[in-house]
Amino acid sequence: MATFTSSDLLHGAEFTDVDLGGSRFVRTDFSGVTMRAVDVQGTDIDAPWLSAADGGLLINGVDVVAFVEAELDRRFPGRAQRRAATPDDLRAAWAALEATWAATGERVASMPRGTVDVSVAGEWSYAQTLRHLIMATDTWLGRAILGVERPYHPIGLPNSEYETDGYDLSVFTDATPPYDEILAVRAEHVAMVRDFIAALTAQDLARSCRHPWAPDRRVSALACLHTILEEEWAHHRYAVRDLASIIGQPETGISADD
Repeated sequence: MATFTSSDLLHGAEFTDVDLGGSRFVRTDFSGVTMRAVDVQGTDIDAPWLSAADGGLLINGVDVVAFVEAELDRRFPGRAQRRAATPDDLRAAWAALEATWAATGERVASMPRGTVDVSVAGEWSYAQTLRHLIMATDTWLGRAILGVERPYHPIGLPNSEYETDGYDLSVFTDATPPYDEILAVRAEHVAMVRDFIAALTAQDLARSCRHPWAPDRRVSALACLHTILEEEWAHHRYAVRDLASIIGQPETGISADD
C-alpha cells in the first residue's frame, strides 16, 4: 500500500478516475478541496475544527456544518455550553462537562479489565485520552493563563507531532502509568480548572495571555478556556466513539442522567 507523508507535494493535485477506496487520511489538509462525481459510500470523516470552517462543508451544494453541530449538541448534552462567555455560564459549562465525564468514567469502570488500554484503529486508548487532557489543561490553564514556566505533569501525553514541532518530549514519561495514577492526576487537573473558574470575574476573562504555541501572539483568558472546553468535548466524543466500537454498540453520548 502506498504511503504519502508531509514531504509529498500533493497540494493542488488533480485526481481523475482514481480509486482511493479504503484509504486512510490522518492530520491531512482538505481545505478547499473540490470533489465531483465521487463515490463516498461508507466514508467516515472526523473534522474536529468543523465549526470553525469559514467556507463550510458542502455536500451536494448544501452546507452541513450547522446540522452536524446541532446533532452533536443533541447527542452530547452540555456540549452546546462550550462557548460560554460569562463567569456564571462558564461555571455551568464546566459542571456539565464534569458530570458527563463522570458518567462515562462509571461506564468504563463497569467494562472488562483492560478496556481502558484498548486502541481502536490506532487512536488513543481511553487511558491515553485522559493523559492527553491532563497535558491540555497544563498547556491552556497552567502555561497560557497562569504563566507557569514548567507546567507539564510527566504523566501527560502530548499530540503526535509535539516532538517534530520542536518541543521537548523528555518532560513526559515514556512509561505506561497505572490507570489509578492517571485517574488521580486527571482528578487533580479537573479540580484545578473548577477552582479557577469558581473565582472568575469578567475582568479575568478579558485578560491577555501569551499563546502557548505561538509566544508572539496574545489570546484572551476566555479564548484559552474555550480551547480547554473544546478539547474536553472533542476527546470525550472520540472516547465514546471508540468505547462503542470496543463493545459493539452504536455510538451515543452519555449524559449525567443516564
